[in-house]
Amino acid sequence: MADPSSYRPRPGEIPDSPGVYRFRDEHRRVIYVGKAKSLRQRLANYFQDLANLHPRTRTMVTTAASVEWTVVSTEVEALQLEYSWIKEYDPRFNVKYRDDKSYPYLAVTMNEEFPRVQVMRGHKKKGVRYFGPYGHAWAIRDTVDLLLRVFPVRTCSAGVFKNASRTGRPCLLGYIGKCSAPCVGRITPEDHRDLADDFCDFMAGRTGTYLRRLETQMMEAAEEMEYERAARLRDDIGALKKAMEKNAVVLADATDADLIAVAEDELEAAVQIFHVRGGRVRGQRGWVTDKVEEVTTGALVEHALQQLYGEETGDAVPKEVLVPALPEPVEPVQEWLTGRRGSNVSLRIPQRGDKKALMETVERNAQQALALHKTKRASDLTTRSRALEEIADALDLDSAPLRIECYDISHLQGDDVVASMVVFEDGLQRKSEYRRFQIKGFAGQDDVRSMHEVISRRFRRYLAEKEKTGEWTDGEEALSDGEPVLGDGDPLASSLKDDDGRPRKFAYPPQLVVVDGGQPQVAAARRALDELGIDDIAVCGLAKRLEEVWVPGDDDPVVLPRSSEGLYLLQRVRDEAHRFAITYQRTKRAKRFRAGPLDDVPGLGETRKQALIKHFGSVKKLRSATIEEIQEVPGIGRKTAETIAVALAQAAPAAPAVNTATGEIIDDEEPDTTPGSSGEPVSAGLPDERRGQER
Repeated sequence: MADPSSYRPRPGEIPDSPGVYRFRDEHRRVIYVGKAKSLRQRLANYFQDLANLHPRTRTMVTTAASVEWTVVSTEVEALQLEYSWIKEYDPRFNVKYRDDKSYPYLAVTMNEEFPRVQVMRGHKKKGVRYFGPYGHAWAIRDTVDLLLRVFPVRTCSAGVFKNASRTGRPCLLGYIGKCSAPCVGRITPEDHRDLADDFCDFMAGRTGTYLRRLETQMMEAAEEMEYERAARLRDDIGALKKAMEKNAVVLADATDADLIAVAEDELEAAVQIFHVRGGRVRGQRGWVTDKVEEVTTGALVEHALQQLYGEETGDAVPKEVLVPALPEPVEPVQEWLTGRRGSNVSLRIPQRGDKKALMETVERNAQQALALHKTKRASDLTTRSRALEEIADALDLDSAPLRIECYDISHLQGDDVVASMVVFEDGLQRKSEYRRFQIKGFAGQDDVRSMHEVISRRFRRYLAEKEKTGEWTDGEEALSDGEPVLGDGDPLASSLKDDDGRPRKFAYPPQLVVVDGGQPQVAAARRALDELGIDDIAVCGLAKRLEEVWVPGDDDPVVLPRSSEGLYLLQRVRDEAHRFAITYQRTKRAKRFRAGPLDDVPGLGETRKQALIKHFGSVKKLRSATIEEIQEVPGIGRKTAETIAVALAQAAPAAPAVNTATGEIIDDEEPDTTPGSSGEPVSAGLPDERRGQER
């Protein structure tokens, strides 16, 4: 625990101008980012009597080991830089809104030749128009099902689309009139794009004009006695109105606004957002955050605005943003929002009328979200703190283990032996720091030896990176494992970063190492640390059978009560490590099963393998081809063709593949499933008796 006075800047060093500051810990990792209108006045608040600081602010300044700042010209620039650094460094003490779920959006892929309507989650992609978010994916599908009658836009995947184009037969939606069937040429690309544009306009809230146009067409058809066409238009109008009824009308037509409400207590805050487009609530979302310091409602609103619009531009930022409290000062934030949209954005507190009434509804949702969050055991700050304290007491640690790393070994009857490392900080998952290993020191099944190898490799890298940064020197040469961390694939030299605060692969040590297993695995982990001279990291193991906690050197386990929050946290850590390990092991096994005879051809890369399979259709046909026929494939010369022919002639034909679900023998004429192809490997399924041996 550092004394803030040890790194306090000297008087007069801090400029009295706008800027952004960063607190770093002893490992040079950024733990807090903030902005200020006056850096001098703001930083002075952190270096006062610790008793006067908010408890979490006190924890932050005593965890930090240094502070630095960057001067900018305006407060708007400070706001932009603060957002960029929070996204880049992910500081542990900053206000971070945890989205309570990955919200689904209705997306239209306007970047494709034939735009597709589908449900999308996750990061937004360029060239795709998004509508939402929605509370449930089924709500999107219900809406789309109603609108496809009027806007028969493509909804099929790329594989289904290509198959229909190849066979000349559309899917079922094409036959029942809910798809215009561009796959078989029933509509031109230009007309289909116009159809997608109309769909987007309707979803964006421009409904009145389109409905009036349909009603006019219906009346004209009736006057011309085209009653069947008039009936179809009548049904289309009914379908559109039914879709519109799913979104309640709350504000005047053409109103585009986001309403943000905050419910908070001393420790946490919940934020709820209603997205109103065209006067209707088109989506809703919410977040919860731990309050790091004494932060005002206006500051929470400012962080929410950064989260919402930090990566949005154009119409994704509405004309009007209604909030419960304004940031202080409000002008830079409003200017920033205007810059993101490209036109004026009104940021204000609603005072009366429909908008005030809707804001009260959003506030009730925020209060309910906070109450629900409090009941969730794993996410409650008080519960997490109690769990860490119980673990510290049970293992006789000097302090609560704020960073816990857990390791697990996974294999299938001794094949594809891998290990996982998962990280929990402050009782929460930190997935960006998960790591995966291949066991390469030996072959076969030996969990104890595997655990020793993994712990040794991980902490060799830790010591090597400490010496690289000058944090640890004893006259010895750097310890170099040379083993890439799978999933990243970078060797040690390339994984070391400059001293800029970005987390290096293994530079941040845990306070507690947890292994999945009993006495033997714990002893192996402790022995690996002792061999490296590391004695300030605690080790324990959690055995699955009786959920016993084992510590090095003890013949009897530590038994935590079944209702213990500490045991519950250790179980979550252990189960997450097991999930991560077995997922990686299955991935490696699937890649091995997908390997084909072309993988053994020297110098033949993925692109040319795909070109060969595409040209001949299967390995069986390629095997029977002549050297001259192989040379017809672009990029294949005489020498390579001869090498391919020899390799395929030497490789024994594979036994007939069997679909383990149906018992069907799959002919080799099916397209090959060389790695990277879109086909599903027929050997990827395992018989039940082997699946039972998986660990």
